Amino acid sequence: MYKIEKEHTTKLLMNLVSIDSPYFEEDNVMDFVYEWFIQNNMEPLIHEYHEKKVTGFKGKNIVVNLEGKKSGPVICINGHLDTVRLCNGWTVNPKGEIIGDRLYGVGALDMKSGCASTMIALKAFHENHSDFNGKIIATYVSVEEGPYGMGTNSLIEDGYLNDVDFSIVTEPSAGFTGESFPNICLGARGGYGLEVEFFGVSSHAATPEMGINAVSDASKFICELENIDYKKDPHLGKGSACVVAVESDGGACSVPDYAKLRLFWHIVVGESEKTITDEIEKALKRANIQCRYNIKFREAPSEGSKGFLPYTITGEEPLAKDFMETIKNVCKTEPSVSYFQSIGDFNYLGSRLGAPAVIFGAAGSNFHGIDEYAELESVFKTAEVIYAFLEKVLCNQ
Repeated sequence: MYKIEKEHTTKLLMNLVSIDSPYFEEDNVMDFVYEWFIQNNMEPLIHEYHEKKVTGFKGKNIVVNLEGKKSGPVICINGHLDTVRLCNGWTVNPKGEIIGDRLYGVGALDMKSGCASTMIALKAFHENHSDFNGKIIATYVSVEEGPYGMGTNSLIEDGYLNDVDFSIVTEPSAGFTGESFPNICLGARGGYGLEVEFFGVSSHAATPEMGINAVSDASKFICELENIDYKKDPHLGKGSACVVAVESDGGACSVPDYAKLRLFWHIVVGESEKTITDEIEKALKRANIQCRYNIKFREAPSEGSKGFLPYTITGEEPLAKDFMETIKNVCKTEPSVSYFQSIGDFNYLGSRLGAPAVIFGAAGSNFHGIDEYAELESVFKTAEVIYAFLEKVLCNQ
């Protein structure tokens, strides 16, 4: 009988972190994970996709299907193998370094920690249970950190997740929320990327009053974003608008006649493209701009990937309740409950499958930054929770 040990999750996490896998460049880590499952007597599938409309990217995901001999719940386990790109300023080895109970490295927390946990849990479940009820669909995807969540989006659109009853995304919930491990997120804010263009009138910079300065109007609008009356959700809080890029150029000595702002706008349940557009229109009116303007949501590969929809669950759904009870039993304490403030593949799973999705994973810090690390005990405990939950809902019926 295969028993999960801390050294198993630690070794696998170190192996994963040692492989560079910034989004759009995941082939090496995908090959490693595929071979790891082969070596452990499971039959992974390579799901290939081609996003033709916007990026032209050809990507792939690893899918592991474990099917029981009787009907039962279909459990989706989701994790992404890509990372953000290496930033400057690291003081430890970004390809993996253990100091105390912390494993440092790019993606160590976000989210190779969660992938290592579920891989080890699946190995144990596969070796210990040849006869069970239901089905496990484990997905290790690409381009979560990049645009559109293309890996998970393609799995949904290609029908791989049609029958899912419950999704577990092992993003580092404790690491993201700052709560002590164990922490579970029962929903997440959503969001859209969009642009606001300003069309002014050029003139000589010596006589700016003869033109209409697109940058000035854009600046007035930016200031008015602080006065947005955001809808408040009892669990998700309020949305937020962030200017992530500004584009304009008046040349050497001219009033700029064009400016473009790129925004990412987080939303809560009850908000949408329309509510975002309405709030932008109000802000433009308050700013009393003179320019013509255009509001344009970013082009997306498909209708389903235009935005990340917010969602919440109650925690009283039967499988969600079983999962929370499993956390308590394994960790000997009640998990704290939070709601994710940003976006990820969990939005797609939680809003598009018609089934509850939870976010549960390791503790750590500095995700997307220098000296990112995961706390190794929490990575091990995450694996134990996933294994115990699968046993509880698939083997005891």
